[in-house]
Amino acid sequence: MLSSRYRFSILVSFVMISGFAQGMLLPLLAIILEQNGVSSSVNGLHATGLYIGVLIASPFMEKPLQKVGYKPIILIGGFLMFTALMLFPVFQSVFIWFILRLLIGIGDQMVNFSSQTWITSTTPANKRGRTIALYGLFFSLGFAFGPLMTRLLDINQSLPFIIAASLCLIVWLFVWFIKNEFVADSDEIDVVRSTSTIKRFTATTKLAWIAFLGPLGFGILEALLHGIFPIYGMRIGHDVDMISLIIPFFSLSTLLTQVPLGALGDRIGRQKLLAYVTGIGSVVFFISAQFEQSVMVLMATFALSGMVVGSIFSMGVTYMADIVPIQLLPAGNILCGVAFSLGSIAGPNIGGWYIDLFPNASFFYLLVMILLALSMLFTFKKIPKLNSH
Repeated sequence: MLSSRYRFSILVSFVMISGFAQGMLLPLLAIILEQNGVSSSVNGLHATGLYIGVLIASPFMEKPLQKVGYKPIILIGGFLMFTALMLFPVFQSVFIWFILRLLIGIGDQMVNFSSQTWITSTTPANKRGRTIALYGLFFSLGFAFGPLMTRLLDINQSLPFIIAASLCLIVWLFVWFIKNEFVADSDEIDVVRSTSTIKRFTATTKLAWIAFLGPLGFGILEALLHGIFPIYGMRIGHDVDMISLIIPFFSLSTLLTQVPLGALGDRIGRQKLLAYVTGIGSVVFFISAQFEQSVMVLMATFALSGMVVGSIFSMGVTYMADIVPIQLLPAGNILCGVAFSLGSIAGPNIGGWYIDLFPNASFFYLLVMILLALSMLFTFKKIPKLNSH
C-alpha cells in the first residue's frame, strides 16, 4: 500500500479529472446541443444536470462513508463517472444525456466529498490552508483545461468523451492501491452515529454558515462568468472568439495564487482573508465595468479577479474545517458541495434576471454587489471559536 504522500497525489489527481470532466462537459454539450438545434432555454436547463446530481447525492453521502470508509465511496463514484462518460457517444438523446449528467454529478460528489473529507480530517490545522489550496488548485487546473476538448469536435464528436473516460479509468485503477481509512476512530463518532442526519447538518450550519459563503459565492461567480458573460459580451459588441479568449483568464490565473493564499490564510486567519479578497474582487470588477469595451482591460481584470477570488471555494472549505469538530467534518464537506451547487444553479438565473431588468447597466455591477455583500459579511460576522484538530 502507498504512503500518505502518494495517497494525497492520487486523490488530487482524481479531483483534477473531476474538474476536467466538468470543465469539458459545460461547453462541449452546449455546443453539440446548439448545433443540433436545441433551444437556448433547454440548453441552459440541461447544463444544471450535473449540479442537480450533486444535490441529489449530497444528503446520502455521510452514513455510507461512516460505515465503509473513504476508498469504497471514491471507487463507486469514479466508476459512475467513467461509465457515464463512455455512454455519451452511444446515445444521441437529449433526455438520456441529461440522465448521464445527473450520474456524473452523483459520481463527482462521491469522489470530491470523500477525497475532501479524507484530506481535511488527516491534515494538521497549521498546514490545512496550503493543503486544501493544493486540492483546489488541481480541480481548477482540470477545469481550465477541460474546455480545450471542444477543439476535438472537428475530428470526432466521441473523442472528447473517450479521452475523459480513459483518464478517469487510469486514476480509478490507482485508487485500488490506497489503504482504506474511516472518518474517525474515537468515542466521539458513536455520538455522531446516534444523532440524525438533519440534526448534524443543522448543527454544522449553525457553526460554520459563514464558511459556506465561500463555496456559495464561488459557484455564483463561476456560473455568471461562464454562463452569462458570453451573452452580455455579445450584446455590447464583442465577438465570440474574443469572449472565449477572455473567460479562461479567470480560471488560469487562479492557479498562480491558490497555494500562496492558502498559506496566507494559515497565518492571518481564513475569515479575515476572505473579507480582503472579496473586497478587492469587487474593486476589480468595478474597473471592468468602466472599461468593458476594451478586450485587453477585460483580460487583465479577469486575470486579477481570478487571482483574488478564484480561491474562495477552497478557502471556505478550509475555514469550515477550522470551525467544526472533527466528527462533523463529513457533514461540513457535504454542505460545502451543496452551497457550491446552489450557487452554480442560482448564478445563471440571477444573471438572466439582472440583464432583463437592467438592460442598460453593466453586467459587472452585479458581480460588484455580490462580492461587496460577501466582504461585509466576512468583515462584520463575529469570528467563531476555532478548533485545534
